[in-house]
Amino acid sequence: MAGFLRRGSKLRHLRSAYRSGLEATIAAALATAGVPAVFEGVKIPFVQPEKSRTYLADFLLPNGILIESKGMFTVEDRQKHGWIKEQHPELDLRFVFSNAKAKLSKGSPTTYAMWAEKNGYKWAHKEVPKEWMAEPVKAGRLAAAKKFLIK
Repeated sequence: MAGFLRRGSKLRHLRSAYRSGLEATIAAALATAGVPAVFEGVKIPFVQPEKSRTYLADFLLPNGILIESKGMFTVEDRQKHGWIKEQHPELDLRFVFSNAKAKLSKGSPTTYAMWAEKNGYKWAHKEVPKEWMAEPVKAGRLAAAKKFLIK
């Protein structure tokens, strides 16, 4: 399959290393802002009850902030991020939602943004805030993220 890259069970075209349009948009905005972010370079282990798993963070900023971009935010995603927060409270993981006002499910009064706030996550709508990019390096935050860098 010339021109395609296999990652897990998904095929991705080599010209686009991102799995979603939101990831590509964030990458372009970070590049335009001169922020040398690492895409999918941090793999964080966590334990799902009865299973050991890893989570591949979307972006690591030079200041140690981890960014997860989310279009659909499923029950499984929310559970996973609950376990990660519980098992790795030292990480500064933040969400960029394609629609922060989207409801968790049909009929739910809770939006993605409300879930993030309730669970102690900072979040943004559609793009990484310039303030996040400009935050100074915090040694502990950067060290926490770096211990999971893929080598």
